[in-house]
Amino acid sequence: MGTTTVRRFVSELKAGERIEDEVFLIRSKDLRTTTQGGLYIHAVLMDRTGQLVARAWQATEEMFQGMPEGGFMRFKGRTENYKGNMQFIIDAVRPAEPGSFEFADFLPVTKNDINKMWMRLLQIVRGVKHPDLAALIHEFIIDEELMTRFRKAPAAATLHHAYIGGLLEHTLSLLEIALVVIPHYPKLSLDLVLTGMFLHDIGKSTELSYETAIGYTDDGQLLGHITQAVIWIEKKAEAAAKRTGRPFPDRLRWVLEHIILSHHGKYEFGSPKLPAVPEAVAIHHLDNLDAKVHMFLAEIENDRDPVSPWTNFNRALETKVFKPDIMGTRPPKSGQ
Repeated sequence: MGTTTVRRFVSELKAGERIEDEVFLIRSKDLRTTTQGGLYIHAVLMDRTGQLVARAWQATEEMFQGMPEGGFMRFKGRTENYKGNMQFIIDAVRPAEPGSFEFADFLPVTKNDINKMWMRLLQIVRGVKHPDLAALIHEFIIDEELMTRFRKAPAAATLHHAYIGGLLEHTLSLLEIALVVIPHYPKLSLDLVLTGMFLHDIGKSTELSYETAIGYTDDGQLLGHITQAVIWIEKKAEAAAKRTGRPFPDRLRWVLEHIILSHHGKYEFGSPKLPAVPEAVAIHHLDNLDAKVHMFLAEIENDRDPVSPWTNFNRALETKVFKPDIMGTRPPKSGQ
C-alpha cells in the first residue's frame, strides 16, 4: 500500500509546470477525434479547490476505458495556458492505490460553520407561526437521518453551492433573504414562504451523493429532488396530522407542493409547473437570485487569468464576467 504525500491542489498550479505523479478525481471524460482523424481524450480533473481541463493527445480506446469517470488516478504531464485559462496535457496515467491519498482532498466544503448555520436555520423556521406549517416543519426537523444528510449535502453537482454544506448554506441564505424582502409585500404569507424556502431543495439531500465525489444517486437520477420533496411532504403531512390530531389542510398542502413543483420557474429548467401563486413566484426569483449571484462571484474567484479583466464565457450564465472590484467590496483571493 502506498503512503500519503502532501499534494498540490488545483488552485496552486500555474501554467508552465510539470506534474510528475499527482492524484486527481476524474469528474468527466470524453473520447474525441482530431481534425486529422486521431483520437484524444478531453477530461475534467478536480480536487476540492477546483477543476482542471485536461487533454491526452494520441490517445487509445484502451487508455480511455482505463480512466474511470468518478474515479481516482495518478497523472503525469504539464500545465499550459490556453485561451486565457490553464489546461493540463496528460503524458501518462496510472492507478491511484487506496490509502495513497485522502478522500477529503477531493470534496469541497463550505467555508462557513455548519453547526452555526444549522442553529440559525432552526431559529428561523421555528418562528413559523401557522400551526399546520409549524407541525409539518417539526416532522422534517425530527427526522434525524434526513437532517444529517441535509446539513452535509451540496446544493448542486456543479453550478452553485456545489460543496459539502452547500445545501444548508443556500437554504439559510434564502431564509435570511425572505426575512428582509417578504415583509415588503404584506399580502404575501411569510410563514408559507419560509416553509417553501426550507423545503424547496430538500430532495437534494438524497438526490446527490458526496461520499467520495459529488454526483447523483440512483434514486436521484430516477426521481429528482423536486419529485422527492413532494413525496416527503405527503408523508410528513400525514405524520403531522397523526401527531396533532387534526387533518392537514388539502389546499395548504397543494399550494406548498406547487411551490416545490414550480420553483425552477420554467418548464425548460425542470419545473413541472409554472408559478401560479404569489409566494411561488417570489420563491422562484429569490432562489434564482441567490444561485446566480453565487455563480458570478465563484466565476470571478475561480478565474485563473491574472491579466484579462474578463473571465472566459460561462455557458450557464450566458456571458463573460467582468472581474475588477471597482467598489472594493470583495475580499482578495486566497494567496493575494
